[in-house]
Amino acid sequence: MKLYRQGDVLIVPVNKIPNKNKLKKTKRCTLALGEVTGHHHTIHAGAVGYADDELSLAKFVEVTDSNGGALTHQEHDTIVLPEGTYKVIGQVEYTPERLLRVAD
Repeated sequence: MKLYRQGDVLIVPVNKIPNKNKLKKTKRCTLALGEVTGHHHTIHAGAVGYADDELSLAKFVEVTDSNGGALTHQEHDTIVLPEGTYKVIGQVEYTPERLLRVAD
């Protein structure tokens, strides 16, 4: 299995999206937002994101274009995800109290 990483976002191939009927298609296929910088990890075409609601960050992505989906970010090289289904995992930081999502 080939994994993909762009900055603090890990993209893992999966066979299917669990509980897909409970998720909503996102308006934009954005995988992570930079709270500090305003940068974002986004696939602009050729993919559909799935999240808890249509305005949330994608938890899962289906790349539907046979040429792949280009994942862009303002400070990282563009990577092309091949056609397929993926789970999006954001980087977290451990603290004794809880896990914190890393702020970009």
